[in-house]
Amino acid sequence: MPAIGDAWATARPRVPSAVVAAALAACFAAQCLWFVGTQSLTYDEPVHLLAGLDAWRHGRFEQWNDQPPLGRLLLTAPLLLSASDTWHLDDLGPSGANFWTVSVRPDPVSLAWRTRPVNIALGLLLAASVWITARRLFSEESANLALALFACSPALVAHFSLATVDGFAALMCFAAAAAVIAWRARPSWRWTAVVGLALGGFLTSKFSAPPICLLALAVMIVGGPPSERRQRLVKVLTASALAAVVAWGVYGWHVGPVTFRNGSLAGPYARGRTVIVPTNRRFERTLSLPAPEFVAALGGVLQHGVRGQPASLLGDVRTAGGWRSYFPIVVLLKWPVTVWLLVGALCVLLIARRVRLPRELQILMLFPAVFFALAIASNLNIGDRYVLPVYPFLLLLCAAAWHAAKARPALRWLILGLVAVQAADALRYAPDYLSYMNAFVAPDDSYRLLSDSNLDWGQGLLALRAYQDSHPDRAISLAYFGGVDVRAYGIRADPLGEHERVRGTVVVSATHLSGQYLEDPQAYRWLLAYPRTAILNHTLHVFEVP
Repeated sequence: MPAIGDAWATARPRVPSAVVAAALAACFAAQCLWFVGTQSLTYDEPVHLLAGLDAWRHGRFEQWNDQPPLGRLLLTAPLLLSASDTWHLDDLGPSGANFWTVSVRPDPVSLAWRTRPVNIALGLLLAASVWITARRLFSEESANLALALFACSPALVAHFSLATVDGFAALMCFAAAAAVIAWRARPSWRWTAVVGLALGGFLTSKFSAPPICLLALAVMIVGGPPSERRQRLVKVLTASALAAVVAWGVYGWHVGPVTFRNGSLAGPYARGRTVIVPTNRRFERTLSLPAPEFVAALGGVLQHGVRGQPASLLGDVRTAGGWRSYFPIVVLLKWPVTVWLLVGALCVLLIARRVRLPRELQILMLFPAVFFALAIASNLNIGDRYVLPVYPFLLLLCAAAWHAAKARPALRWLILGLVAVQAADALRYAPDYLSYMNAFVAPDDSYRLLSDSNLDWGQGLLALRAYQDSHPDRAISLAYFGGVDVRAYGIRADPLGEHERVRGTVVVSATHLSGQYLEDPQAYRWLLAYPRTAILNHTLHVFEVP
């Protein structure tokens, strides 16, 4: 009987904790669903879906081969449940001020509901992974604190509500790191297989994965008794081979030629299955390789990282190159102040040697540290989504801060108050979580600081349609940044080019106000001299030109 009583006393506190965790996960999912129903397809979504459908239907991976296919295949899998010719995404090519436009038939809203929920499910998997890891490192209370921050993090809500691959990459990066840590604790063959599968999934989720996978293998090799090093090395090689096989399988077991030739990574982009090798000596060799699309695309991404692309930061626009300060500034503006306060407080305690991180967490933090350092070194300044894999690890540090305050109830109440403030702060932008910037940034002027996927990725067409319906007598001139044909949403507007001047109601995307992708970054600034009557969904500025 005492044993039963002890078991009951141990189990009893877990029920409320499980209920809290489930409620927080439901809160996250509810916000994601709210986003799905109110935000139009963004610039990248039609391209991801077009490439995913092409891969399913024709077994090809060359079209829009700037991302690995696994995330795209998952997102478009629900579309296969309908007739093969039901959904059409037609590439219309460059159009006006947009880079690319895709026509969606029959209905982009239905398409969003068919594909985006896949990403919500992946987001819940990441939430569960963060909760389990925090509980194992600290306690269930700490895990719930991390999950509470997860549930009211606009970056996570937004990127797990879109039919894109950035959230999936964050999930696979965290899963790979957690699997490696579990393997270090128990280097069994079962965990070796788990690590191999996780690394293979990460490799086929984002092209930023290879250096982090190499880090994972290095972490596996280092440590352990000297007598076991040979056996550990065999298991590391096995995990590497399994990851390579998984990646090859995702690419349909393709084998084909890849040409390597000398050249400058800052020069013109290599096309097709050509990879530029940065050497001055004349060099050209063609090899037959497994997953040739992966090898060629990885070379293209490396070249893109060196060349960079047009970017906007604090009112400055660069057409190439990049800022080393870009990502530090972006994450300070885009990620909640509460998270940074908790991480900062923990760092102070660590420097003062008032607390000590568990050895497992110290090793885990190598992954986001290397990832963020590589992002800073790159010239590819494309938004906080690029460094989103770092964010879940910060939540583990927040859980550590909560655990460090366990002996001080007043501090814990303060932390809970900060979480409540973060939830209220996130709701300022709801349901347009993609545009979120912290409370120190005025929403009206956010385009002066950041644009593109940091603020305006084309998600405001449903809000524009509602505005048009409430003002049926107004003719609209529209300068829209996005990847979907606005007519698919029933919007009637005259496109407004960079060099045009018109009168009446003019609607311009925040990204075009920043001028990030325009020939003349100042092209639409003339509108600022006229009354701005509304900002739709934080992204579309409405002006009245008399």
